Amino acid sequence: MTVSNPVFVHAGTARPGDLVTVTGPEGRHGAAVRRLRPGEPVDLVDGAGGRATGTVADVTRDAFTVRVDAVSHEPERRPRLVVVQALAKGDRAEAAVETLTECGVDEIVPWAAHRSVAVWRGAKVDRGPDRWRAVARAAAKQSRRSRFPVIGALATSAAVAERLRGAAAGLVLHETAPHPLARVDVPRDGDVVVVVGPEGGIDDGELAQFAAAGAQQVRLGPTVMRTSTAGTAAVAALSAASGRWE
Repeated sequence: MTVSNPVFVHAGTARPGDLVTVTGPEGRHGAAVRRLRPGEPVDLVDGAGGRATGTVADVTRDAFTVRVDAVSHEPERRPRLVVVQALAKGDRAEAAVETLTECGVDEIVPWAAHRSVAVWRGAKVDRGPDRWRAVARAAAKQSRRSRFPVIGALATSAAVAERLRGAAAGLVLHETAPHPLARVDVPRDGDVVVVVGPEGGIDDGELAQFAAAGAQQVRLGPTVMRTSTAGTAAVAALSAASGRWE
């Protein structure tokens, strides 16, 4: 049975025939945790679509060297799928980041919704997105992605409205919406922005603000999903409908 190659992050450029040595945390992980051996196939990705496929040529205690066989570049998929994820308590938001990344989302926007139980203040305004990026990076490697999702700074509701205003399609997930997501005419290009509310739901003022920006309220189905799973379900549905998964 053929399986996909393990993925490691390497930011440098490579050409077929090159010997590339992976050091630092990635090198230690490959050598000490994955216990790579000479002759094993691996992929080196840069997080921006670049992928170098090769075989392990040498392994030391905390690094490994790959002989590159082929190099490719994955273009950004269209349409771009952007999920505005409300902050959530515990590890639910991080769980959302993980599964969204596995499903192929292109961008995740942390959102300080009015009803968010979790709040980022002080140093956490910077640390929070960094933690989400680390979660996304690990999930991207696990899912064999060469292009990692963009995760920006914490957004206010006003900033989310601006993203919706400039989107090819703006969708707000809401359990009482009159139309299901399955009936949305998904554009083939541009940004499709999906807003996922917090545990307490999106308040009326935010709904009005997003509607004024041109967003459409949609529901996923007959059940109510947690904030940690709703965005992933939406991305899966949109990926299938738009042809991204063909």
